[in-house]
Amino acid sequence: MNNRHEGFCLEVWGDYACFTRPEFKVERVSYDVITPSAARAIFESIFWKPAIRWIITRIDVINPIKWVNIRRNEVGALAGKNPIMIEEKRQQKNSVILKDVRYRIWAEMEFVPSHEIERDSYEGRDDETPGKYLAMFERRAGKGQCFNQPYLGCREFSASFRLIDNPGDSVAPITETKDMQYMLYDMDFKNCIDKPKPMFFRANMINGTIRIPSPDSNEILR
Repeated sequence: MNNRHEGFCLEVWGDYACFTRPEFKVERVSYDVITPSAARAIFESIFWKPAIRWIITRIDVINPIKWVNIRRNEVGALAGKNPIMIEEKRQQKNSVILKDVRYRIWAEMEFVPSHEIERDSYEGRDDETPGKYLAMFERRAGKGQCFNQPYLGCREFSASFRLIDNPGDSVAPITETKDMQYMLYDMDFKNCIDKPKPMFFRANMINGTIRIPSPDSNEILR
């Protein structure tokens, strides 16, 4: 049985973005484009329920890829029982980030089988049907409503969005074609609950479009 329903398309943009590459341990260096996990988080900020999950299927890069170097103040300690003296723990770190980004993101809403939902944290209601969820997302996205402010990789880089009804009438993506090597796909919470592991895929941008493989595809490396 196919539990996926009706793809949606969002146009997302912002002044700055940073989709941090995990291989850089100290300084933040962004991927060239938004990652599927960051794109999923934007959809979840608009609408999410324990009974659904968002599957990113395609990313269009609308604006040319542009970079900027900045230095940011960060706190070099984790919050614990004792208060942190920010002045003592402040560190300046270099970041290589993206500027003036705009994407068109496609996603499908997948309904989670009832046996996979943690009933301790969620009590289902008889009126919560797939059709209702689809309509709720479309209504919220169409009005620009969100539960949390969506962001582009880092919380300080807020994102604007709008629902696209007719993607064919939208501005074409950039014409650049590039093999972006291996990119973070998402974290595997399903099979590694206690300590989720990263999943990767080979990202190929063809004329500004990146096709995202299904999470159960052999193209996803765990």
